[in-house]
Amino acid sequence: MSESSIQDDVLGELGPDRLTEIASLLGTDENGAKETVATTVGAMTGGLQQQAAAGGDDGNEVRQAFAEVAEPPLQGVATLGGGLLGGGLMAGVLAKVSKPVAAAVSKKTGIPAPTVARVIELLIPVLLAVFAKRAADTGNPGGTGAPGSTASGTTPGAAPASGGGLGDLLGQILGGGKK
Repeated sequence: MSESSIQDDVLGELGPDRLTEIASLLGTDENGAKETVATTVGAMTGGLQQQAAAGGDDGNEVRQAFAEVAEPPLQGVATLGGGLLGGGLMAGVLAKVSKPVAAAVSKKTGIPAPTVARVIELLIPVLLAVFAKRAADTGNPGGTGAPGSTASGTTPGAAPASGGGLGDLLGQILGGGKK
């Protein structure tokens, strides 16, 4: 159920206009677009989890990107530029997994890989926003949470992200942050 939660968050963050844009790009209706987005998000988060679990440079890069996403949000002038200033490393990590994900989603759905790659380009900023919100919601010790973020995933007994280490934070953001 946790994976559908992140998919629901992404669909909610997309909104009707961007969902219509994706449907148009795919040549389908809103339900077809939602299905493709859900499949793509599932493949991307699965790819990130696999890379994070792997040793070596790729695993370190993914874990470092999630640590960066989990840092308290910047305030004031530093937030200019769409608030994605801190998403640089994560955007790069998402771009790296996009090619294999596009191929996998294409194989599964029959949609041409270049079209899936274009959908992924549209989803990367949305995924960055969802990851940042989930990181804020999972209990950023000392952090005040992102403006506009909800406390729906935070409970008084929830372990702080730093208490269980980066692996727990990854699990919370990608799969288990909201129950």
